[in-house]
Amino acid sequence: MPIGTNKVVTIHYTLKDESGNLLDTTQGSQPFSYLTGYEQIIPKLEEEIDTMLIGGKKNVFISAEDAYGEYRDDLVHRVRKENFPDDVELEIGMQFVTSAPDGSQMPFVIKEINGDNVTIDFNHPLAGKNLDFEIELVDVRDATEEELAHGHAHGPHSHH
Repeated sequence: MPIGTNKVVTIHYTLKDESGNLLDTTQGSQPFSYLTGYEQIIPKLEEEIDTMLIGGKKNVFISAEDAYGEYRDDLVHRVRKENFPDDVELEIGMQFVTSAPDGSQMPFVIKEINGDNVTIDFNHPLAGKNLDFEIELVDVRDATEEELAHGHAHGPHSHH
C-alpha cells in the first residue's frame, strides 16, 4: 500500500554519484524527515520511497534528467565585481542568492574570478549528475495540522 500524501516520512540515506563518490549521508547522525506531496525531495525518489515498508532498505538510481536536470551552460554568466558588496572578499566556491524579476530566490556559486570579471553559475550543484541513493525507511506518520499549515515536517520539539 502506498504511503500517500500528507505524511511525515523519516529516512536514513547515503547519496553517491555514479562513480561511487560519497556526496551526502545521514548515517551516524539524525535521520531526514520530509512531508510527502510537497516536493521537498526529488519526485522520482519520493515515488520509490512511496512503495517501501518501514524498516525496508532500497537502492534507488536516479538519472540527472530526473534529479536536478542536465548541466546547462546558459545558466553560467559573467558579471562585474562591482555587482557584489564592497566589503566581501570574493572567493571561488562562494555561494550567494539573488532575486529574479518575479521575486523568487536564485542561488548561485562563484566559479571563476578573472580581474574585474566574475563567472557565476546558477546550476544546482548536482545538475548533470546521476545519483545513487541507499535508502532505509525509518518511520511514517500522519502529518500534524501545524506541519500541513507550515508545509514541512517538524522535529520532536516542534520545528526541525
